[in-house]
Amino acid sequence: MNRILVAGAGPVGLTAALALARRGFGVTVLEAGETLAAESRASTFHPPTLEMLDDLEVAGELLDRGLVSRTFAYRDRRAGLVARLDLSVLAGDTRFPYRLQCEQSKLTPILMNHLLRHQRCDVLFGWPVASAAQTPGRVAAIAADGRALEADWLIGADGAHSAVRRATGVSFEGMTYPERFLVASVDEELTEWMDGLSLVNYVYDPVEWCVLLRTPDHWRVLLPTPADTPDEAEVARLGGRLLGVHDPGRPWRVAHTSMYRVHQRVASAFRSGRVLLAGDAAHVNNPLGGLGMNSGIHDAVAYAAALARGSDDAITAAASQRRKVALEYVQSVSHQNYERLRTSDPLVRATHLAGLRATAADPVKARAALLRSSMIASVREAA
Repeated sequence: MNRILVAGAGPVGLTAALALARRGFGVTVLEAGETLAAESRASTFHPPTLEMLDDLEVAGELLDRGLVSRTFAYRDRRAGLVARLDLSVLAGDTRFPYRLQCEQSKLTPILMNHLLRHQRCDVLFGWPVASAAQTPGRVAAIAADGRALEADWLIGADGAHSAVRRATGVSFEGMTYPERFLVASVDEELTEWMDGLSLVNYVYDPVEWCVLLRTPDHWRVLLPTPADTPDEAEVARLGGRLLGVHDPGRPWRVAHTSMYRVHQRVASAFRSGRVLLAGDAAHVNNPLGGLGMNSGIHDAVAYAAALARGSDDAITAAASQRRKVALEYVQSVSHQNYERLRTSDPLVRATHLAGLRATAADPVKARAALLRSSMIASVREAA
């Protein structure tokens, strides 16, 4: 039959679908929503992700919609700029020696448009996968109303609350952070207020660290927020917190806000029979470093390559390797980023900031650090 089902029409699911379509598979994407999601948390594309999207012939369109970020910066709430890392030192390692700042909601229509150019490929909206059932050599996706579709494989890319993962009985182990993350998208030009800003800035502070990052539409400010206070109370005090980042003598213009709980979790297996788990269905992490969506896209591309080989061993190996990357790289680096931003130990803090300055000043050290933070090292290891 040579047909594959993909649950979820986010960036991970649609990347998997397009990568498979280009290898000759028939693919049906099953999306719970009536349209592609407009909400967009992820907004950073790392160099190896851009290379993968370029291989799928969609990177050019994404670049037209995004902002090229050749540097990112570490700052201190009181002292200002600490260090700036320049990704141009990776010019010999990648054809995209920069990050691209662009909301994931700008990528998904591009992917879908390219997918639908392929024969035997479609996207079914209003098709929430509620469960899955397997028989020898086959798998069926089942909707809540009883509709069912059968195929050779099912890729679960249906998010952190994945029904596909639950249907397999695979556990989702890990922890939940004590804070929620509050993101304010603002109609302000922060470069007019703060010297030395890059498009992505990690701001250290033992009391209230934050992240300042630019997307094509807004500057975003990410702030840690207590776990158990009412949402409306946190939104009400947001204005004062933003004035603590910078006081322009008037309230900040806030376009919209979102608040969410943050988890570090990894599925106990990424393959269960004829089901493969990818993206947030397989692993979730905090957003510090921009690793989540990128690693999910890497899952998708790895699975497409393994399925194209037609070897059961290759598929098992791909799922195992992607889980290893999630555990040993994505979880480790994102949690380390969180701990370093908020450390209150003066000696640990001073030592780390001095190390950042030394790294930025030394091209050899900078390249080594950037190979890791840009995910090039994890992709090379997986290969």
